Amino acid sequence: MIRALTVVVLTFAYILVTGPPMLLIAWIAKRGDWVFRVGRVGARLAVWLGGVKLKVQGLEKIPPRTAVVFMANHQSNYDPPALIAVLPVLTVMVKKEFFRVPILGRAMLACYMIPVDRKSPEAARRAVDKAVETVRAGHSMLVFPEGTRSPDGRLQAFKKGVFVMAMEAGAPIVPISISESRKIMRKGDSAIHPGTVHITVHAPVTTQGCPVEDRPRIMKEVRQAILSGLTEEEQPLQVARETPAASGSG
Repeated sequence: MIRALTVVVLTFAYILVTGPPMLLIAWIAKRGDWVFRVGRVGARLAVWLGGVKLKVQGLEKIPPRTAVVFMANHQSNYDPPALIAVLPVLTVMVKKEFFRVPILGRAMLACYMIPVDRKSPEAARRAVDKAVETVRAGHSMLVFPEGTRSPDGRLQAFKKGVFVMAMEAGAPIVPISISESRKIMRKGDSAIHPGTVHITVHAPVTTQGCPVEDRPRIMKEVRQAILSGLTEEEQPLQVARETPAASGSG
């Protein structure tokens, strides 16, 4: 608990010190990516203070100079800072409540982050439309297709909305597997437990020119890619039960 409090206090202190001058500079230079890069340092600080090590592979698979939609499984509150710490400049769809935090809210807007109201279907649709515009404008985006953190670390069912967004934007989807982060900060647990998070970036899945009928196929491809980077304990129970039989039938 002391470790978690230390992470929160020092990370917000960093935001308070660096936020105002960086927002002013970004406003003058019209460079929201500068704010993101300062935020990335804050994310790396939070990871380091938490005693968390990141093992990353597959970064070379990210298409260069191309706006993509990163899709990752979601096990822990440490997933966003861990990914922001290692991925190229991107934006995120964030719960609207975070935009009310002084300085942080303004910084997120400067980074083209999009507020999401999960309680209102109409507002959620507007957020998806805004996300499509943002990706088409050349900004990569990070989303969690499960919609929320997994309570036990096992991969949950995917929501359709983020796939519709990626297809409407015509952007490649880059699947990402996050493994072992559930042990760092379990859902419902405010304590941070030092450890190692494994991040695997997979080959992009093309959506350009794909009709809406291709959405189930694209969802399946992304899901299979993410599953390939997870341990047996992180896979859905049905998949975990089938894995030994499948591997033994070859």
